[in-house]
Amino acid sequence: MGHADRSRELAGLLQLLRRARDAAKPEQLGFIIVNESQQLLPYRQAAVWREGLHRHVAALSGLSELDPTAPYLQWLSRVFRHLAAQPEPEGAAASRLIDAGQLPEALAEEWSSWLPAHALWLRLGEQGAWLLAREHPWSDYERKLAEELAHGYGHALLRFAPKRNWREAALQWLRPGRRQRWLLLGVLLLACLPVRLSVLARGEVVPQTPILLRAPLSGVIDSIQVQPNQRVKAGDSLFDLDATALAGQFAMAARERDAAQESFRASAQLAVTDDKGKLAMAQDRARFEEKSIAAEYTGRELQRLHVVAPGAGVVVFSDRNDWQGRAVTVGEKVMTLADPAHVELAAWLPAAEAIDVQPGGQVTLYPNASPTESYEAEILRVAYKAEVTDGGLLAYRLQARFIGGDKPRLGQMGTARVYGDWVPLVYYALRRPLTAARQWLGW
Repeated sequence: MGHADRSRELAGLLQLLRRARDAAKPEQLGFIIVNESQQLLPYRQAAVWREGLHRHVAALSGLSELDPTAPYLQWLSRVFRHLAAQPEPEGAAASRLIDAGQLPEALAEEWSSWLPAHALWLRLGEQGAWLLAREHPWSDYERKLAEELAHGYGHALLRFAPKRNWREAALQWLRPGRRQRWLLLGVLLLACLPVRLSVLARGEVVPQTPILLRAPLSGVIDSIQVQPNQRVKAGDSLFDLDATALAGQFAMAARERDAAQESFRASAQLAVTDDKGKLAMAQDRARFEEKSIAAEYTGRELQRLHVVAPGAGVVVFSDRNDWQGRAVTVGEKVMTLADPAHVELAAWLPAAEAIDVQPGGQVTLYPNASPTESYEAEILRVAYKAEVTDGGLLAYRLQARFIGGDKPRLGQMGTARVYGDWVPLVYYALRRPLTAARQWLGW
């Protein structure tokens, strides 16, 4: 081949690649690939195969419109699928020589009816493939020339590549194959991975054996002598109720007792000389004893208005200003006396997320004030009935004792992670959606 012939082929190659890049539609590009390539390569038949979500024969030489029901097109589609499924050998050229002997028997029987004896298979990148067929064999030079054309056509096809959405990508991944089988096996193993079932709950550090300090009588709190979380010892003053009304009653009872005592003394003196005075003396004595009892009772009640600490510990209540001047009824809780060295964990497990929790289970407290610390605890008691908490949440109350030497400060709030049984990961991930579905569907 002379220098002039090589120059014409190079010019033809550049012209074909330019026309391919300038194609406005994929149909126009397909027409160029299967028809105008004859200017550079002699062949009798050509076809273009497009990959993607809908794999199909996109163009045939000599035809402007394709009929998918035509026998030739259906046979050619099966041939393309078979060739596309074959693994590419390592180090192989960009083109492959194809004949009837490389196809399954069902396809090879019809080869002579539809195609010439010698065919050339070329990849158009990831967008598809190009098949050229003719009666005589392909030379190495023609293969190299065809490979260069196929490389340029593949780049031109990228302009018309469909934008895959998530659905197409998912279908691509779900197509049967070795990668999909390994992926399915990995998902199954991950779904069966055992994890510890756990639920988050509101937690608080409470005294283990608290002493409730209640209002001894109905009245108004006059003063509180301690501060919240203050340490006290036995006998220290805690708070006083207003004694105005009871002090007046005690003064009146004391005066009535003194008056009854004077009347009884006078009756006793008169009874020495007058037998009739003995009856009056007995009546005055009974009246004196009655007034004495009333005065003693009122005096004891007056002393009860002053509340002292029954033992050593820390007084726990909200704020002095919240209680001073507040009316209370007899038995109403005012504060708690607790030992800071003996504390336990109280957690409120939401009823909507309740899991099977038994005494002896594990709980971990993460205090709000100490984000880097955590405390392990063991469940002691679980309430059998859910109650409404201060925040209006229906929850089960859990009591747990802390394990280890370090214990949190009394009154600390935080988040408690309550642990249940070991379950598969798929159950842990789908437990809440399944619960919501059952409630909505009424299973």
